[in-house]
Parts: sequence; C-alpha cells; structure tokens
Amino acid sequence: MNTFSRRDFLKLTARGLLAVSGLLGLGIITRFLGYKPESPTPTEYDLGLASDHPIGSRTEFPDIPALLVHSETGFTALSLACTHLGCTLDQTNSNFSCPCHGSHFDEYGKVIHGPATKELVHLHVKQNDLGHVILYPES
Repeated sequence: MNTFSRRDFLKLTARGLLAVSGLLGLGIITRFLGYKPESPTPTEYDLGLASDHPIGSRTEFPDIPALLVHSETGFTALSLACTHLGCTLDQTNSNFSCPCHGSHFDEYGKVIHGPATKELVHLHVKQNDLGHVILYPES
C-alpha cells in the first residue's frame, strides 16, 4: 500500500509554489522587456488659422485639454485640467466643473468652489508668421 506522507506533501507543495513563483517572475520579465513607452507629449499644438477663431469665440480642445479664447485683446488659453487632481473639466455655460471631485471654476479659471485651491493654468499662445495660432502646453 502506497501512502502519502506529510514529508511528501510538503515537498510537493514547495515545488508547486516554486513553479508558480517562477512563472510569475517570467511573466513580469517578459512584460518588462516588451515595454513600449508612450509617445512624447507635443511641445506645441497648431490650433489652425487665427481667422478660424473670430473675436468672442471660445474653442475647446479636449485632446490637449485646453480652451482657446479670442477677445479684443488677442488670444489666451486655459488648461482644462483641474488643479486638484488633474481631471479634465466639463464646460457648463461659461464656467467649468470637475466631474471627479466637484470643483468649480469661473470663465477666467478662478476657483468658485473647491476642493481645488489653485486657479486654472493659463497657457502660452502665440500667432506665427503664417497666421496660425500655436499653443504651448504647460511644462
């Protein structure tokens, strides 16, 4: 009669745990070696011709995320990343609200209601020689 001793059970368990940890380690190494970094963030965005943004317009660019404002004094831009934890803000009328934690900002980026304590970041905008509006994201 063949009996399964306590020693045999412990050997089998130890070998099984070693095999599982080896496979997990191999998976981690494979994932590490196959890592592909994200593409670098652009240093500038071409927002098109200035004539495409008439005076008084407020154009949202969700991919950046930013809001381009063209006023009588020229172009300005606000980051639409909440200063609390970086969620992308939703525009409601001329104000902005954070869908994550409920912060509210006015049309100029000033905090109306927290938890955010800092106003929205104003981004650098210029017009190039070809008449295109160029936005420089925060660095």
